[in-house]
This record gives sequence, C-alpha cells and structure tokens, in this order.
Amino acid sequence: MAAAAVANGTKKIEQTGRSKSGVISGPSNPMVTPLLTDLYQFTMAYAYWKAGKQNERAVFDLYFRKNPFGGEYTIFAGLEECIKFIAHYKLTDDEITFIRSSLPPSCEDAFYNYLRGINCSDIEIYSIPEGSVVFPKVPLMRIEGPIAVVQLLETAFVNLINYASLVTTNAARHRFVVGKSKLLLEFGLRRAQGPDGGISASRYCYMGGFDATSNVAAGNLFGIPLRGTHSHAFVSSFMSPDEIKEKSLKHHGGSSVCKDFVSLVKTWLGKLKRSRLLGGIFNETNQSELAAFTSYGLAFPGSFLALVDTYDVMRSGVPNFCAVALALNDLGYSVFGIRLDSGDLAYQSCEARKFFQTIEKEFGVPGFGKMNITASNDLNEETLDALKKQGHDVDSFGIGTHLVTCYAQPALGVVFKLVEINNQPRIKLSEEVTKVSIPCKKRCFRLYGKEGYPLVDIMTGENERPPKVGERILCRHPFIESKRAYVVPQRIEELLKCFWPGSSDKTREDLPPLKEIRKRCIEQLEQMRPDHMRRLNPTPYKVSVSGKLYDFIHFLWLNEAPVGELQ
Repeated sequence: MAAAAVANGTKKIEQTGRSKSGVISGPSNPMVTPLLTDLYQFTMAYAYWKAGKQNERAVFDLYFRKNPFGGEYTIFAGLEECIKFIAHYKLTDDEITFIRSSLPPSCEDAFYNYLRGINCSDIEIYSIPEGSVVFPKVPLMRIEGPIAVVQLLETAFVNLINYASLVTTNAARHRFVVGKSKLLLEFGLRRAQGPDGGISASRYCYMGGFDATSNVAAGNLFGIPLRGTHSHAFVSSFMSPDEIKEKSLKHHGGSSVCKDFVSLVKTWLGKLKRSRLLGGIFNETNQSELAAFTSYGLAFPGSFLALVDTYDVMRSGVPNFCAVALALNDLGYSVFGIRLDSGDLAYQSCEARKFFQTIEKEFGVPGFGKMNITASNDLNEETLDALKKQGHDVDSFGIGTHLVTCYAQPALGVVFKLVEINNQPRIKLSEEVTKVSIPCKKRCFRLYGKEGYPLVDIMTGENERPPKVGERILCRHPFIESKRAYVVPQRIEELLKCFWPGSSDKTREDLPPLKEIRKRCIEQLEQMRPDHMRRLNPTPYKVSVSGKLYDFIHFLWLNEAPVGELQ
C-alpha cells in the first residue's frame, strides 16, 4: 500500500450481489489495478478465449504449504484488500491499449473487446475470516468463476495475501514472546521495502497485536495509534541550557506560570547530585543533553519521553531526564518515561528502574518508580526472548527492521491452484508430495476438544455430510496412509464463509474494521494450545481430510499419474 493511497481509497461504488453494507471502497493502494498481474495471466486469458473456454466455471484454492519462521501457525491477512480489488475490477481503455502492445500482434481484436466487458459480477469468494489462525494446505480462500477472469485475479490475490499474512504472523510471534502486559510499538517505516511495504507493515503489525506505530501515514489511513519521541539528533543539536530563550511554563490545569523552568530543572539536578541514596551514581551530566531534555519538556510537558543514551545512560541521560521530570511534576504534569536505544538493555532498564524507585522513596513522588521504560535497537524475536530470560524492567518495545522486513523469512509461499472445472475435480501432481494439490470444491471445519483448544482442521468434499458435535470422526492425513486419528469434537467451526457472492443470492459477510480484526486475531491466538505456539520445537497442528476425500484424492492421483513401462 502506498502512502498516496487515499485518493483511490475514498472512492465508493455499488457492490454487485447482495450486501449488508451496500458499498465497498477501492483498494487502499492505487497501484492495485487489473495490471498488477503477471503477463502469463493475459496470455492464458487469450488462449482460453481463443479456445472458447473463457467462461468455463472453475474453482481455485488459495493456500500455503508451510508455516513461516519455523513455527506451527500463521495469521491470515489481506482479505479486505482482495475484496476491494474485485469490487472495482475494470480494465480501462488505456490499460487495454497497453496489454495490446504487450501481446503478440497476432492476437485478435475481438479479444480486447472481451477484456473491456470483464468484471467480477460472476465471481464467488469463500474465505476464512481475516485475522484467523490458519494452517498449511487448508484453503484460505476459494475463488469460483469464469476461468479466464479468475486467472486474471491470481497474481494480485497472491501478492495481497502473501506479505500481509507473513508480517501479521511475525507481529503475533513478537507479541507471544513479550506477553500481554508489554506495549509493542512498530518503528519500521524507515527500514521497510519502500512506501508500500511501510504502510502495509504498520497496518498488519497492528492487526497482529502491536499497540501503536510511528508511521503517521498509517495512523491517518487506518486509525492506528501513533507513538514517537525525539532522535539523537535533537539531543546533540543543543549546546547549553543558555540557548533556551522561552523559559516559562504554565502549571498544569492552572493559571499560574513558572517563569524560569530551566532554573527549576537545575535545582532538581542539584538535589539529585546531593542525594544520600543516589550519591556516586553520577557527577557532572552532559549540559547539551540537559538543554535538549528541558526544551523538549517545555514543548511536551504532558507527554515527556526522552531518549537517554546519546552520551551515557546512567551517568547523564537518566539523571538529566529525572531532573526535567521532577520539575514537570512540581507543575502538576505526569511524565511518560525514557527510551533506551543501545547497549545492554536488560542491565540499563534494571538500573534505571532502581534510580526511579530511589527518587520516589527519597523525595516522596508517588508513581515515579513505575515510570515507563521503552527499549529499541534492532530488536527481534530472539533478542526479546533473551531479554526475558536475562531479566529486564522494560515496559515497551519499539521494533523496526526485523519486524517489517520479515528478516527471518522473506516470503510465505502462498499458491493458487485449480481444483475443479465444469464440476470435474482436478489435481496437480508432483514428485514432491508437499506440492500435490487437494482436488475438488471443499468445505473446511475446525474441530475443538473438551478443553476448548482446536484439535484438528478437516477438509471434506462439498457434498459430504458435515461433521457433528459428539460424533466420532475419522481424520486422515491427506497423503500419508498411516497418519490417522478418530476425533470426537465438542465444538465445530466452519471456516470458509461467503465474502463475495457474485451473481448468487447468498448473503455476503461484512468486512469488519481493523480494530475488530485485531481483536479476532488476539482471541484466536489465545484459543491455541500452548505447545503449538512455543518458539522452539512447537508441536505440529494436525490438518486432515475426511475418509471419503482421502480415498478420492488417491483414486484421482492414480488415475492422472502416467504409468511407466519397463522394456
């Protein structure tokens, strides 16, 4: 999604098919157009058209083959953007002219007239709701419609789902490591892969459990809470407190004014230096840093948060911060805290916490010992886990590069496979069993056990009798004969729901707001069994097929595979 997304995103049109909400806005990113596809989609569309096959009814599954980051779960994201894309799908004359120039001159003119008439009014999309925990092989989306049109959607759908699901999963894994009580702040814009990656990352990290972003454009577009303080440049831009010209600051909630806030800060710094309990921790602090913190406190007295590692955290940064914080406290302001951005974050956070607690005890400042400590500095899942084991006193983590670039794994590997055409199931075979597709139009169910945890996902043929609560169900691995188990579910959830009914009269599921999707994501993760969630050696989650579908897969496999002949 590009930062310039607003122009296209505010346009509204009537949705085809029945709809609860009536209208769907355009894609968040104006680059998401019918041309956001691979050339071979248009060459196939022409070949389908030339053969008279373009309107044959096809069913495709969109799924992935392996969970990312060495884990055993994935978060599904990107559905809303897919629905926005097809709601506005229409090739313009300029786009058709470009396609004509890109295809061989032998392509007939009538094909381009066919392209002019294409829309998604006859497409049906069934999908797992966005923000759900999902697993390999289970269709995230089932797309039905005229084969040429569905093929033209393939690349854009895969693009919109791939990164969105990957970075949402990455965010969820970071959240799992730090626990529920810590604030997670996404600071990745400057390191993201371009503006599209930056905006998308902010949206999907929030969906995956982060609390706020530094990305102002994402805050504007999606309503994500914003957080941020100052950089090292702000601190080093000052030379001395003498530079501060406007020294007055009004008391919080009152009419009285402190005429020389700078002197008040210096008075407090002197008290800290003479403190019986703090003696020896610091001596002379850096005066340019003191000036920067004082100036920043004057600018933001109600939300003062200082970056304290420009010169020396404990000998300068923390004492200077506390002097300004205590002066603000005298005027009735509540101070937010500090940010650490280098060095031994576990040790520094613990030492800073002791410093704050000592001040609260010696000077009788309620709550000062609980001041927020934020840590940044190229954090990732592994370092967060290490900090947890070392013991730290960090309240908030600002995470950027490793989060938004998905440094540990750059792609999810979503695929888009034909599973049925003209009511005839189709299968893709491979020498690699993991690449064999599961044929036919399917229904997908999640079976829950007595403790409330999901036990297994099972796929059945569309016309099979669905599983029932309390009924003994045989669940089989799609390809390995010996892997099977009986399950007696206590609750059953059907996973695929209609999000785009096409020309049918089915009711479309609403697209919930981002905050609701985030809530769903958090609730889904809380439902998972802890051993499926752990960072190291997680227990694989079972994905299965019904006995009937298992038999049909292997019948079709044998029927379609060529038989060799030995001479």
